Amino acid sequence: MNKNFCSVPNFLSILRLFLVPVLAVAATLGEANLFLLVLAISLVSDMLDGYFARKLEQVTELGAKLDSWADMATYAMMIMGLYLIWPPVFDQQFTFLVAATLSYILPVLIALARFGSFPSYHTWGAKLAALLIAPAFYWLVLYDEQLFFRAVIVLYVVVALEEIAITFLLKKSKTNIASILTSLKMSKDKS
Repeated sequence: MNKNFCSVPNFLSILRLFLVPVLAVAATLGEANLFLLVLAISLVSDMLDGYFARKLEQVTELGAKLDSWADMATYAMMIMGLYLIWPPVFDQQFTFLVAATLSYILPVLIALARFGSFPSYHTWGAKLAALLIAPAFYWLVLYDEQLFFRAVIVLYVVVALEEIAITFLLKKSKTNIASILTSLKMSKDKS
């Protein structure tokens, strides 16, 4: 098996993908405590995979894509959990959940149309939003703290707009683009 595939960061991303069905079952059964525990494991491993990728110098295109796929699946399970376990919260946040969903779907569709591949930019804005979504989600379901959750969703929308702009600026598909400024510099360097 490829050495790049068998790395700590890839293992953590694959773990997150394996936790998705567990989250789905917990949500379907209405097991809020199990759902929150498994989600916490998933979200902590999300923070660790990027850290270890950089620390161990194991940053790869495959790892970036695994991380993005695991992110998308985990966030879909968060919405499913709200719908099945906390329906009043889901109803209150419906507009923001639609915005969050579109902030994932639109950049992916645009990158697929432009490059035929899944975008894995991992911008600074996306990293900040990913870091904030965990406390925002938990504060929302445990303490009904809506403002912070909604602010994080607005940040996700801004991140999506940046990713769409990056897709239009790039000449070919790339992973791990720090910001729109990086893609602007890349496009100027090629000119």
